[in-house]
Amino acid sequence: MPIPKHQKNSFTAGEITPRLFGRGDLRAYENGASRLRNVTIHPTGGVGRRPGLRFVDTLPGKARLVAFEFNTEQVYLLAFTDLALQVYREGALAASITTPWTAAQLDQINWTQSADTLLVVHPETPPKKITRTSHTDWMIADWTFTTENGAIRQPFHKFAPPETTLTASGTSGTVTLTASDDVFQAGHVGARFRLKDKQVEITAVTSPTSATAETKENLSGTAATEDWEEQAFSDLHGWPVAVCFHQDRMVIGGSRDLPNRLWLSKSSELYNFDLGEGLDDEAIEFSILSDSVNAIRAVFSGRHLQVFTSGAEWMVTGTPLTPENVQLNRQTRIGMPVDRTVPPRDVDGATLFVSRRGDELREFLFADVEQAYQASDLALLAQHMIRSPVDQDYDHTRRLFHLLNDDGTLATVTVYRSEQVTAWSLMETDGLFRSLAVVDSAVYVAIERNGAHRLERFDAGLSTDSALTGVSATPKSVWSGLNHLEGQTVKVLADGALRPDSIVSGGAIQLDQPASNVEVGLPFTHVIEPLPPAAGGTTGAQPGSKVRLVALTLRLMETAALRIDLGKGFQLQPFKKIGVSGVLNTPPVLFSGDKTIRALGWKHDGTQPLWTIEQDIPLPFTLLSATSDIKTGR
Repeated sequence: MPIPKHQKNSFTAGEITPRLFGRGDLRAYENGASRLRNVTIHPTGGVGRRPGLRFVDTLPGKARLVAFEFNTEQVYLLAFTDLALQVYREGALAASITTPWTAAQLDQINWTQSADTLLVVHPETPPKKITRTSHTDWMIADWTFTTENGAIRQPFHKFAPPETTLTASGTSGTVTLTASDDVFQAGHVGARFRLKDKQVEITAVTSPTSATAETKENLSGTAATEDWEEQAFSDLHGWPVAVCFHQDRMVIGGSRDLPNRLWLSKSSELYNFDLGEGLDDEAIEFSILSDSVNAIRAVFSGRHLQVFTSGAEWMVTGTPLTPENVQLNRQTRIGMPVDRTVPPRDVDGATLFVSRRGDELREFLFADVEQAYQASDLALLAQHMIRSPVDQDYDHTRRLFHLLNDDGTLATVTVYRSEQVTAWSLMETDGLFRSLAVVDSAVYVAIERNGAHRLERFDAGLSTDSALTGVSATPKSVWSGLNHLEGQTVKVLADGALRPDSIVSGGAIQLDQPASNVEVGLPFTHVIEPLPPAAGGTTGAQPGSKVRLVALTLRLMETAALRIDLGKGFQLQPFKKIGVSGVLNTPPVLFSGDKTIRALGWKHDGTQPLWTIEQDIPLPFTLLSATSDIKTGR
């Protein structure tokens, strides 16, 4: 009787949740895996060991990474740390400036870029603009709203009850303002008030109902009026939560005391929020009102202006947007996290955002048939991968979307929508991933290792983490400059060959023999583990039956080492063209082809995989397919 064969030709469903281990009828089960760690999934079906991480710099502490791209020649990485900003260009520190955001506030900052200026907002600090004048010259300043004839064209709002009145003692110069109810606080000093569209600036507060002000425009009269407002943003009432640009307008979303309000600047005048008479080019302002909580968490310019709130997602339409034709429509009811900023990202016209629940990655995509947005869950089959994400970004060059979890792991999904490929794997390192940013085609990460914070980037030419490379015209045994790895056991590749592990002492390592070219870094382990045989599938396995793997044939490509467990413990498998000694002691000859391994022993637990690949050997590895010869019995 022929032995059934089970062919696994694709991993394009990625690692799937154990909750689906009983769903062998799904296509995702056929193309999925039980564990995929520290590998990238190719859209063609195979998997390969992920790139290593190159050490860039030691950071002063917790960091938030932001990409800044002015043009192809002016590309930077901004690392926000406690009250400081470090600017990196081509992997080297180019500038450093002082900022107002503490390490505790970095989770809540939001930002957008216009030309050579980055706008940064936080609900507890005045909004800032960071401007580049040269590679090494960067400045930070407060936003400056447009000023016309003494009037500042900033947003205003009446925080007091509608019936509260203000009375001015005069129409020009220094005046006394008297309120019909408690209005004034000490923090109002320096703030602008507007009475019937004429502005004054508070210079002193004498009581909750009385303040002294200097007129900036002549007031229209001294009668008590309900038509008054104060500046919307201040230390008293909070500062903007979110910001973006859309249709040549600056869009501000929410503040601490006005969480559901949206402001759009005057067309082509980004710092002018004068509502005027509601003409087509004048500013726009409105609140998001509905039956659910709608604290704005992000605003995003896509096909339409998209507004992400704590309870729902909204579409703002108008072609173009004007005060007369602007329309607001709720699309979905998912919500975004409220305790941190996880910026939405565009992937092929869809906006990917993290759900408020913290276990979903939603794809906000406009459907032409319904003429509305839908928000499908890209992590439906891999929810165990999503663990309260704190950051995310998209590597468009390699089509990898990275989602950084609060437990320090990095969930990565290969996204090809038209090919129906959504494949998840999990990246881990000797430490905790804390932030990431994709700058041009480079993926930078801030990592906490043994209490120290480091800036590193993925490098396809490396096979270890926190790694450095060195070249010497004359072969040498002692390699220094490794202070960031002091006291740690490292992997060493010297002249292309794997050398014995070494311990960094005094910032240096001693090789067993001289070399001209080295890579030194921390090991990481990649894991590939298939799903258990599907009940009732081609293997004939049934629930409760015994399963025996007779032989396993792996189709490999450009692979230097294979360490696999077929049920009797992990063993390093030799290749016919290489041999075990060649793998470890001399530059490896990469193997491409089929590798067949015989196996013995029955498995009585049908929920366990038949084989597992797990290795920290820092050498290339790519698996294209796996064919299992299986026997079943009772």
